[in-house]
Amino acid sequence: MRENYVHTPPGRPEPDGDALENLLHENRRFAPTPEFAADAVVGAGVYAEAEADRPAFWAKQARELLDWDTDFSQALDWSEPPFAKWFVGGKVNAAYNALDRHVENGLGDRVAIFFEGEPGDTRTYTYAQLT
Repeated sequence: MRENYVHTPPGRPEPDGDALENLLHENRRFAPTPEFAADAVVGAGVYAEAEADRPAFWAKQARELLDWDTDFSQALDWSEPPFAKWFVGGKVNAAYNALDRHVENGLGDRVAIFFEGEPGDTRTYTYAQLT
């Protein structure tokens, strides 16, 4: 019986340290097929925008996709690493963002939750029902 055996593919250096530790370092990349990429909701431009300025990107997303009771003054406060504070000073009502605004926008009759149990029983709940 071999203990701590780790297979190293040809052309790769022998791993250092514990075998389990080596599993934490995965460097392979698996590119999507062209067909999959063509159907993606987000394109390369969005990734480039996020890469250029991550806090500004997420500030823009937060302001466009959520209703804020109080707008935030700073997207990211990284002044006390390793503790990060996102959307400093901002306040949101999670229930309003998850339900109420959809009802206000005329989507109250749309299904918000679809439940299917083990024996096949099902239930649907609309945004209006959940409010």
